[in-house]
Amino acid sequence: MDEKTMQSLVLENKEILNVTGVEGVDSFNEETVVLITTKGKLTVKGEMLNINKLNVDEGKLMVKGIINSLVFSDYEGPKEKVSLVKKLFK
Repeated sequence: MDEKTMQSLVLENKEILNVTGVEGVDSFNEETVVLITTKGKLTVKGEMLNINKLNVDEGKLMVKGIINSLVFSDYEGPKEKVSLVKKLFK
């Protein structure tokens, strides 16, 4: 398997999450961190979440806090912007 598409998640004591294969951070706050990864969108939910380390070049991220759930979903990429004229004349 190509190293660019490899991904790992390591959760330590429900308090430290290390993720590889990270392509970007979609959004984050103290309760939710949404990541774009090589395997889809990853939503991390918990309490007092904080992104401690982020290196998009290497695809690595560390989240600290109380982690309650990890959920993967398909990532469709950025939506193509369609002009109003194209929408009207479909």
